[in-house]
Parts: sequence; C-alpha cells; structure tokens
Amino acid sequence: MSLKKNSEILDQIDFEEFIRVDLRIGTILDARVNEKAQIPAYVLTIDFGNLGIRTSSAQITKNYAPEDLLGSQVVAVMNFPDKLIAGIKSEVLVLGAYSDSRDVVLLQLTHPVENGSRVS
Repeated sequence: MSLKKNSEILDQIDFEEFIRVDLRIGTILDARVNEKAQIPAYVLTIDFGNLGIRTSSAQITKNYAPEDLLGSQVVAVMNFPDKLIAGIKSEVLVLGAYSDSRDVVLLQLTHPVENGSRVS
C-alpha cells in the first residue's frame, strides 16, 4: 500500500523494517571543510559513546559554520555501509530535513541525551 503526500508516493513499511534502521544520537567533536568535495561539505567527527567515534561527510555548509557545530548532538544512521566521499570514509549518515528555502537543516534534540542513545 502507498500513501500520497506532498506529491510524492511513499511506500509503507512494517515495524520490523523500521527497527532495522539503527538511528543513534552522537555529539559532534570536530567539524572541518572537506577541501576535496565538489559540492561544499564538512567532515564531521562524531562521538557515539560506547559505539565509538565515527566520521561523516555532510553537505550542511549553507546553514552551519564548523565552530557552530561543535558540541551539537545529531541523529545518524549507523548501519549503512561505509562510503568513500571526496577522499573521506563516511561511516554514518547524519540526518537532516531538506527545505527549498533553507537547504539542509539538521535534526536535533530539544534536550541532551547520552551519546549512542537509540532513536525510537
């Protein structure tokens, strides 16, 4: 069954499929410009607590300066395969909402939680 919303067809998934996506909270320890990226991006170093420190490439330069990202908690997909992006091994996918007027806006928490906390 499909749902139609915002002119896009969305396929429904069941709960078992949803819980296979490992969404976790991490704190950004470092953010720097990826000089090799064709589309402007940052290299993020993110602490996921007992799950370790991971790297991600994120095209979020329009709304965020590197120094503003430090200490921010973000939501990331942990169980995608690593991907080589502009010379950087991206180990997690940081989530954001895409807006025509704002570009990518990171999904963030209203209150801090422990790094590595699972999103449910």
